Amino acid sequence: MFILDGKPLALDRAFSHDQVQYPANWLRLASPAEREAIGITEVPDPPTWDQRFYFGYDADGNLIPKDHTQLVEQWNEQTRATANSLLSPTDWMVVRQADNGTEIPVEIKAYRQLVREKCGDKVTAIGATMTTAELAAYITGPDYPVWFAPEPDPATTPSEDA
Repeated sequence: MFILDGKPLALDRAFSHDQVQYPANWLRLASPAEREAIGITEVPDPPTWDQRFYFGYDADGNLIPKDHTQLVEQWNEQTRATANSLLSPTDWMVVRQADNGTEIPVEIKAYRQLVREKCGDKVTAIGATMTTAELAAYITGPDYPVWFAPEPDPATTPSEDA
């Protein structure tokens, strides 16, 4: 981060100093000596944090976690909402079966069951976390975002004859 007169300078934004207007790309193109000549210093960027799980840093540099119990409730709700959005395109088939007895295709039943099982697995894993850090690691890790491996679409998959 670049600082001039105690204020941060944004990259790719024009700025003025001592009645001189500098173009947006000046910071990128200027050498360290050119920046130093007009009083620009470079300091490390402030630490960042995942705002979904933490409030920021305390005076000692430790992350301030949000309430774990509330986060578990929030992420369970989000997980169930995602499962619902995956199931809703085929809900009409369930209604049709109840209405007139038309069977739901076996692959659709299997898909719906898989979504429900994956949702249950994710809710269980979320509930098994004991701290905000554990919850954050699970949610941001490789397992939470994946519901199932997509099956190849026959319309876009080349056949062996081609």
